[in-house]
Amino acid sequence: MQPLTSQQQETILAAAPGYTLTLGNAKSPDLDQLARAEIIIGWGKGIADTVLQPGSPLRWVQTWSAGVEKLPLGKLEERGILLTNASGVHAEPITAVIIGFMLMFTRNLHTAIRNQLERKWHSDGKESELTGKTAVIAGTGSIGSETARIAKAFRMKTIGISRSGSEVDGFDKVYTTAQLQEAAGSADFLINTLPLTDETKGLFNADVFNACPQGAYYINIGRGATTDTEALMTALNSGQLSGAGLDVFDPEPLPSEHPLWGMEQVIITPHCAGTTDRYADRIVELFTGNVQAYLKDGQPSRNLVDYSRQY
Repeated sequence: MQPLTSQQQETILAAAPGYTLTLGNAKSPDLDQLARAEIIIGWGKGIADTVLQPGSPLRWVQTWSAGVEKLPLGKLEERGILLTNASGVHAEPITAVIIGFMLMFTRNLHTAIRNQLERKWHSDGKESELTGKTAVIAGTGSIGSETARIAKAFRMKTIGISRSGSEVDGFDKVYTTAQLQEAAGSADFLINTLPLTDETKGLFNADVFNACPQGAYYINIGRGATTDTEALMTALNSGQLSGAGLDVFDPEPLPSEHPLWGMEQVIITPHCAGTTDRYADRIVELFTGNVQAYLKDGQPSRNLVDYSRQY
């Protein structure tokens, strides 16, 4: 979590007249301060018992992340606490990582980097391009939609997957989650941007990978536990999948002895796809808009988490 600058703090206070803003450390939270909080930005281990005890003034939690699976959702819902996430804040940097993965694979840049380390002048002549390829993007929210928009600049075909299957700008077609295998059958790139919920845990399994055309690529910037890692490695080792770009894992950090590290057709980033020097600015912009709605209407207007969906 990036510390808030003095300007960012002033922006928050200007949007919330009459409130005080106290900065804390998520790794060593001040429980006495938190016990008096009506609104909390972020979350920390070990604070739930304090902020959710009977009589607590807490009314609203704004997370610093898009995912909320680590929060005690049942207890928050039971207490009637409003919960908003940071969805949308990550769209630009994560889209850049997704497009980066695709470009690295099509142009064999990942192998070029390894060859450079060995001072080896070599190309196997199998470089390709994104033009005409199909990106199947699971999740048509802010990240998926921005990825589809940029993919169109490369003249790619874009297929979306969502719970509803509703049409979304930037996608040539949208399937429902139940049609994931059918959609995967068209994928040159199968891209996972989904949150971790009861419905998505292990969703990307052997059946899904085997439904892809042989030689497809898998990209996951959502949550590690949405993927059956053993099935993914089997598909990579057999050649069913040509490669994978992975930012998220189960568990994290990825253990140093894990076989994924040694697979040359895999590109690994350490759950940093959403990291950007503009992150705090975007969080503050989201939060101040929500504060104004909260003070006017009693609840924030953007990114309100639906407890029944877990996102």
